[in-house]
Amino acid sequence: MSEENHVAYQNKDIAAKYLAEHFSDKSFAAYGVKVPRIVKVLPTNLPVIEANELRLDNLFLLEDGSLALVDYESSYADADKIKYLNYIIRTLKRSMTEDNIMRRIRMIVIYTADIDPGQTRPCLDIGCLQFQLEEAFLMELDSVQIEDGIRQKLNRGEPLTAEEQMQFIILPLTHRGKEEKEACIRRCFDLAKQVEDEQEQVFILSGILVFADKVIDNEDSKEMRDWIMMTKVSRLFEEEKIEYGKKVAAEAAEKAAKKAAKENEIEIVKRMLSNGISLEQVKAVVTILTEKEIKDLQKEINS
Repeated sequence: MSEENHVAYQNKDIAAKYLAEHFSDKSFAAYGVKVPRIVKVLPTNLPVIEANELRLDNLFLLEDGSLALVDYESSYADADKIKYLNYIIRTLKRSMTEDNIMRRIRMIVIYTADIDPGQTRPCLDIGCLQFQLEEAFLMELDSVQIEDGIRQKLNRGEPLTAEEQMQFIILPLTHRGKEEKEACIRRCFDLAKQVEDEQEQVFILSGILVFADKVIDNEDSKEMRDWIMMTKVSRLFEEEKIEYGKKVAAEAAEKAAKKAAKENEIEIVKRMLSNGISLEQVKAVVTILTEKEIKDLQKEINS
């Protein structure tokens, strides 16, 4: 694995740890997949004796004891089923090794809005082997309605339901194309900052990081991770520093503007006095200089 990919996976694993803390009792029903609720998020690396290491997008333990392997796809190819078979075999092998249980396994594929229902084939039948995918098509979710609903609730200071949280973290993938997804990620980040419950906020941001891992911009990803890592107190302190910096900058700009305006008025008054315009006439049009300052300028010119 390249160093760049290793760093990417490491960052995803960090976010996944935060996500795991708050994924219990959530459900994929929010995406149209009717399976039991999530109990636990499991590690996604599936090591084998070979030199390579296989990773799927997400692996969950469900409340009925089954495992849910979840992959997110923005394109479709029949050949992907070979990849899914590898996931299934290695997951089953690890389950037998670690738990001595042959768990029921569900292979769930969540397609981004780039894929329409009818483009895919959920079944594989090669004679000696048959298996069925459970599919979800995010293009069937009303992304505008979901985002507006979340925004309105947050503006009213209301908590989000578990279903709304699940829809929130997948929201960027309900848009077609990379640019629309990235734009939605940035909007979601701003919305997530309004979530008052810190644990809920961490869950949402971690979910976006993990689920949108393949499309998120590196800068956006870093900004989200930095936000997650900050404690509530330090975040408030950072916000105060930012506001103070803005205030200082505004005050400095205002001071500079006033200084420039005064210097400009001084030059105008000097020209007026030099041209023999009376002190009273000058005072009538001046807005910044005091009477004393005008008289001092007159003395300077006369001398």
